[in-house]
Amino acid sequence: MRLPETRDLFVRELEFPTSCETVIELIGEQELEAPNGDDESIEAILGRSGVEQFTHADELYDTLLTCVGDAFIGRKYYDDRSGISSNTDDDEIVHF
Repeated sequence: MRLPETRDLFVRELEFPTSCETVIELIGEQELEAPNGDDESIEAILGRSGVEQFTHADELYDTLLTCVGDAFIGRKYYDDRSGISSNTDDDEIVHF
């Protein structure tokens, strides 16, 4: 399952408010497909959160997004606004 699909899963499968323990019991084994390789289960991701109670699906989804591993993140430290150029010429750097 892809990460964006989890919010619909939460709405379908869970009743809110709910505990983290209940989420793990009911859907914790669900594997999330990471774009950069290592898939992770909802249980593993929520295990890092430290959150014990969720009042609604959006709160659970936000927690999941906050706690995913590095495999779910694009190019680390990428910044297309840095203004640092890889050119070795004396070209003028333009900032927008």
